[in-house]
Amino acid sequence: MNLLVLGKGKTGSLVADIARQRGHNVIVAGSAEGGAALSPERLQNMHVVVDFTTPKAVMGNIEACALARKNMVVGTTGWYEQLVAVRALVEQTGIGFVYASNFSIGVNLFFDIARAASAALDRGYRGRITETHHVHKKDAPSGTAVMLQTIMQSSGVHDLPIDSIREGNVVGTHTIVFDSEDDSIVLTHAAKSRRGFADGAVRAAEWISGRKGFYDFKDVFRELRF
Repeated sequence: MNLLVLGKGKTGSLVADIARQRGHNVIVAGSAEGGAALSPERLQNMHVVVDFTTPKAVMGNIEACALARKNMVVGTTGWYEQLVAVRALVEQTGIGFVYASNFSIGVNLFFDIARAASAALDRGYRGRITETHHVHKKDAPSGTAVMLQTIMQSSGVHDLPIDSIREGNVVGTHTIVFDSEDDSIVLTHAAKSRRGFADGAVRAAEWISGRKGFYDFKDVFRELRF
């Protein structure tokens, strides 16, 4: 598979490394190179474009790939207010598109755990989410924390605050606390490295290659082969 990775940051670089290890042909372009990298000539032989850029760059990248009829995997967050418009664009142009706040298999299993545990909110428990990341992370709260909040709010309880902490080189830690007068339930996912995020993104690219449609990774990760 010919893969174009947009983003030369730590995660984008790791995506490129893992994709090469899995036998794919990879080209990497930085955020500043996005316009040139997404010209029709550059995209012509690409099967999938993987975006780990910035909230400022990602919408232009999505539009360029959709117009060129190229499938995408988007790991960049901070654009979800445009989700309805992007879905319409994907359906209009007939491409395949997978997005996620987090491509880690462990985090997506954690989403399932959070969904089940949110039953505590119907039984008198108060909920709170805390997310901790490295000092260079641009968005707060994290996309993963927002997704956890959305999942837990499906119970009908909407007072679910998120505390964001930025310190050191923390890859990513998300904690959910359910508290009552009698006890507390604490659930935590702590990433040890970015490899889990990058590996999931590459597997998502393999899955979406040749497919059409708009997908959230949390709805398809069980179909991946390991």
